[in-house]
Amino acid sequence: MLAALVSEISNFMYGKLLIVMLLGVGLYYTLRTRFIQVRLFGETLKLIVEKDDKQKVSSFQALMVSTASRVGTGNIIGVSTALCLGGFGSMFWMWVAAFLGGGSAFVESTLAQIYKKRGEHSSYGGPAYYIESALKNRFVAVIFALSLILTYGVGFNMLCAYNLQSTFSSFSFYNPSQTPWIIGALLALTVGWCIFGGGRRIIKATSALVPLMGLLYVVVALIVTIMNAGMLPQIFSTIVNQAFDFEAIFGGFAGSCVMYGIKRGLYSNEAGVGSAPNAAAAADVSHPVKQGLVQMFSVFIDTMLLCTATAFMCMSSGVEPTKELAGAPFVQASLDATIGAGAGAFLTVSMLMFAFTTLLGNLYYVDNCLAYVNGSVPGKLFMTIYRILACVVIFVGAGLSMGLLWDLADVLMGCMTIINLPVIVILGGKAMACLRDYEKQRNNGQNPVFFADNIGLTEKLDYWQK
Repeated sequence: MLAALVSEISNFMYGKLLIVMLLGVGLYYTLRTRFIQVRLFGETLKLIVEKDDKQKVSSFQALMVSTASRVGTGNIIGVSTALCLGGFGSMFWMWVAAFLGGGSAFVESTLAQIYKKRGEHSSYGGPAYYIESALKNRFVAVIFALSLILTYGVGFNMLCAYNLQSTFSSFSFYNPSQTPWIIGALLALTVGWCIFGGGRRIIKATSALVPLMGLLYVVVALIVTIMNAGMLPQIFSTIVNQAFDFEAIFGGFAGSCVMYGIKRGLYSNEAGVGSAPNAAAAADVSHPVKQGLVQMFSVFIDTMLLCTATAFMCMSSGVEPTKELAGAPFVQASLDATIGAGAGAFLTVSMLMFAFTTLLGNLYYVDNCLAYVNGSVPGKLFMTIYRILACVVIFVGAGLSMGLLWDLADVLMGCMTIINLPVIVILGGKAMACLRDYEKQRNNGQNPVFFADNIGLTEKLDYWQK
């Protein structure tokens, strides 16, 4: 009953509402910024390697660490699910969503920088803060923060736990009725140990290994693709043909490549969702547009490189995608078929670290939003109860069904997006003024430095004052 209801809501949101909103807002800002994704591509590459004397970490280092840490459920399991359930044409619509989403990602992250708050050690912010500061509407800001808490603390963490345990399904010891709960319990206990103050060595070790594992995964995917390079023309042809098979698309849109491409693309790159601006606000840059461009570029790395690497690896392996293989099994089977029996175990080891750091990162987002809603860090008793519940959620997620968990994550993420996209349309003029100021200074041969007065901002800001 619950699974059917959530599925219906998901199909409505992504069959009509969110498809139009995501592509519409993305196209709007692509045109309004005069194709900033292409026009300032060279400028973006310069910013990534730019070194500011005041920065402890360069933009390039921050980008590589954050991108590598995102490899996992979105770039691997999400892509596999889209290919198995939506067909190879899903990849084309992922590319479209990423390209247009780059415009939305630029605007939301630029706004997060403009309205960021001054913390004790670094800045912080995100949609909740620019909604309250610029729109003077704390009610909507709190609703967004609560949506983020449910999305990351419940939807994403339950799905992450399921995806991790599913990577063990290829092993002989796996028992569908028992193993998921055992793995879920072990994962919940480990995460609980860490968020209650222990496990610092585990956190430190996985944080150091994840970027390396992410890079290694991309290398393996590229090697497999190169080994089957002769199949690439056929792969591209299949992607395009299926992407524009309108009879199949409109015959059953809820399971079409368009819907799966948009859903899984959004889950992977998060452009327009309103999650990335929370991280973008922490960056120390001289002009908000700099972080907006870097965040826009991360969307392309996420989809055009990481998701495409997974897709080409799977599509060139010769393994036929089926509903039964959706998720980790399809990727594991592709590795085994190309490199040799047992190669799929590499994915299991990788996902152990990817999923663990993702779970902790998601709970970090939740902690910040709880502090925003409460007005300060909640008391010790509240945080203790919340952390216990967070661990229970992880345990439960490992044993539920794949369909329910993907639909639940999609619906909760969709709620965030439905709030954030109209907001960035309303506030987009400020981001566009900021972009004009940046380009004016850059065209004059200056290293752009932003001040609120430059674009006539009258709101009280923690930064950007002369």
